[in-house]
This record gives sequence, C-alpha cells and structure tokens, in this order.
Amino acid sequence: MLSRQRLFNLKSLNGLQRRLALLAGPIFMETLLVMTLGAVDTIMLSQHSDNSVAAVGLVNQLISMVFLVFEVTALGTSILCSQYIGAKLRNKVVQTVGVSIVLNTVFGIVVSALFYFCSTGILNLMGVRPELMPDAYCYMRIVGSLAFVQAISMAISASLRAADKAFYPMMVTLVVNILNIIGNYSLIFGKFGMPALGVEGAAISTAISRAIAMVVLFILLKRKHVRHFPRELFKPFPFIELRNLLRIGLPSAGEQISYSLSQVVITFMINFISNEALAAKTYCSNIIMFGFIFSIAMGQGGAICIGHLVGNRKPHAAFVLGKMVMRLAIIVSIILAIVVAIGGRFVFGYLTDNQEIIRMGIIILWIDVVLEFGRAVNIFAVNALRSSGDVYFPVLLSIIVTWGVSVCFSYVFGLWMGYGLIGMWVAFLLDENIRAFIFIHRWNSLKWTSKSFVKDENI
Repeated sequence: MLSRQRLFNLKSLNGLQRRLALLAGPIFMETLLVMTLGAVDTIMLSQHSDNSVAAVGLVNQLISMVFLVFEVTALGTSILCSQYIGAKLRNKVVQTVGVSIVLNTVFGIVVSALFYFCSTGILNLMGVRPELMPDAYCYMRIVGSLAFVQAISMAISASLRAADKAFYPMMVTLVVNILNIIGNYSLIFGKFGMPALGVEGAAISTAISRAIAMVVLFILLKRKHVRHFPRELFKPFPFIELRNLLRIGLPSAGEQISYSLSQVVITFMINFISNEALAAKTYCSNIIMFGFIFSIAMGQGGAICIGHLVGNRKPHAAFVLGKMVMRLAIIVSIILAIVVAIGGRFVFGYLTDNQEIIRMGIIILWIDVVLEFGRAVNIFAVNALRSSGDVYFPVLLSIIVTWGVSVCFSYVFGLWMGYGLIGMWVAFLLDENIRAFIFIHRWNSLKWTSKSFVKDENI
C-alpha cells in the first residue's frame, strides 16, 4: 500500500481536517440537540411516572423505526449531493433536492395516515400491556400523525449538510429544543396557565416543535442553498434522479431499518420481562446516546468530506481521512462512555427511585463501555462506505450479524438463560464488535474505491 506521504500531502490533510471540523462541529451540536429533544420527554415524564416513560419509550422505538422510511430519501440525497457537489454538477444537485422533498412528502403523508388511523391495532400487535395502552395510544396518535413534517425536515437537512451548511440545521434544532422544553414544562405539569396533560402534553409539544422546524428549514433552503427550482429542470420529471435516490437510499436505509426492526423485536421481548426492564431500557438508551454523539458527528461529517473527495476522484485521500476519523471516534467515544458510567448512579437516582431499575441501569452502563468501541467503528464505516457508493455491503452485514447475534442471543441470554435486560446488553456488545472488525477489514481493503456513483455520470 502506498505511504501516507504519497497518498496525501500534509497541506491537503490539514485543509480537510479544518473542513471536517467545520462540518462535524455543527453536526455534533445538532445531534446533541436532537437527542436532547427525545430525552427531554423522558426526563420530564420520569417526574410523572415510570409507566409513562415505558409507554413513550416503546412508542418512540416504533416511530423511530418507521421514520427510517424517510431515510431512504434523506440518505440518497446526502450521498448524491455530496458526490455531485464534488463533481461540480449544480443542476444535478437542484434536481436531487427537489425530487427528495416531493418523495418524502408523499412517504410522510402515507405514514401519518397509518399512525393516525391504525394506532390501536399497531400497539396491540406490539403486545403493549393494558396499563401502558392509554398513554402509548395518545402519544402515537399525536406525534405519529405529523410524521410528514419530520419527513420533509429530514430531506432538507440532508441537502444542507451535504452542501457544507450544517450550521443551519443545528440552529433550527436549538430553537426547536428550547420550544419543546417550554412546551413540555407547560403542558405536562400544567404551568403558565396551561392544563396538566401528562403524556398528551409531551406529545403536543413535540409535534408542534417539529412543525416549526420544518417551516424554518424550508425558508433556509430557499435562502441559503437552492433559491429556486427552475421548471426546465423538472420538465420532464427527472425520473433518473428519483431512480438514483431509491437505488442508493433503499439499500442505505435498509441497514438502519434492519437494525431498528431488530430493536423493536428485542423491545417486544423485554415487554415480557417486566415494566421495570422496559423503563430501564428507555432510561439507558437515552443516557447512552450522549456517549456516542461524537461518533455520529464525526461519522456524518467525515462521510460528507469523503463523498466530496470520491466525487472529485480522490479515493486515496478519502481513505486517509477515514482512518483518522475512525481512530478519533473510537478514543473519544470510549472516554465519554466511561464518564457516563461513572455518573450513572447519580443520573438514575435523579430519574427514578425504583432500586431494580437503578441496579440494572448501572450494570448496563459499564457493559456499554466495551460496546462503544464497536459502535464507534460501525457508525463511521456505515456512513463512509455509503458515501463512497459502497451501499450494499453494510446492509448485508447488518442483516446477518444483527439478527444472528443481537436478536438471537438477546433471546438466549435474556429470556432462555434468565439474565434479563443485562444479558440482552451483552448480546448487543457482541453484535457491535463483531460488525466492527469486519468493517475495519472492508475499509482497509479499499474495495469501496471502485463503487463511486459519479462515474456513471457523463462528466
């Protein structure tokens, strides 16, 4: 293999590091704020009841999985725009953004109708306990019925980030978080003259905040990225870009859909253990998210830079940048996981006084320290390989390992052997780390360098 000096001169590397920092910084803040948006509901509802936390956690697991339908378009938008921008194909960028918004709007309306009219049937299929059903039904119907809002926002945010304008989605998310916190405080507990609505109040606040975000993002798109969509670019309709979005987005989203569906199945298993186990999983998931934010930011920021480099026919530069991003993500993620584990008793003590939930949660946080090595690699590798055009390998690997290890061994360790939620987390650890070692080999093999999408375009 060529030496680093021949692959990438120091000046170019320093320039890309600065560019990566400008991308990863806002993405880090946006991801932190997005996670906070979900955690705010959990934290505030924890003061209401553990059952409300369990109900909302279960519904959010399902909603998050269904929202991945929108990732089909958003991921395709990010990959195509990154490579088209690198190749300086401006008209292709405009067509891709326009088609992605239309497609996600259609997807969003269908999903919204499904959640609104079929909430009871979906929750019964999930095996939701009777004592959780009223809160789960209320939250799903309100938040799920505005799914189209999130669909449009995801398409716009993906296009802005691909154009090195990650600052704008970050600022929108900041404003939305502030509005959601105020709305939650007012509507859950009945402050500032508002009625005390509990879970219903959290749902209303979340839905309104997301609607405001969509409007603001659309305004920013028109002012900062695509000022207008010329008719001549869409007459006839650019079905080739629609095909490209689906061709890239479907397998790309398939990896996330497979993972999220596996989590729904695992949540279904946890539902048979106890309400405490279900609440502990919700608490742990929200706490642990703050430990791998850096990996997400570096993975997404690095993927955008890698997409630009691949589009500009500089695959070896992308390889060097990717190795740097992966190492940094691993180190920081493990450090953050240790910090989270050390503070676990204090955090759980604030969230709940149920000693069984606290006991399970603290053990899980320490197991997660080892798990984060694999997760950091996987977050980087999936984003980077997709951005380079290698979209099928992550999907196949995820389906085989996640279902073969995470789901199967969750049943074996958690239910059959009786170790409960703690045994399931050991299964998650095995899943993440097995995939990580395979992904490292894939990246080092450089097989992804022949998968560039732009090579199919006449440039």
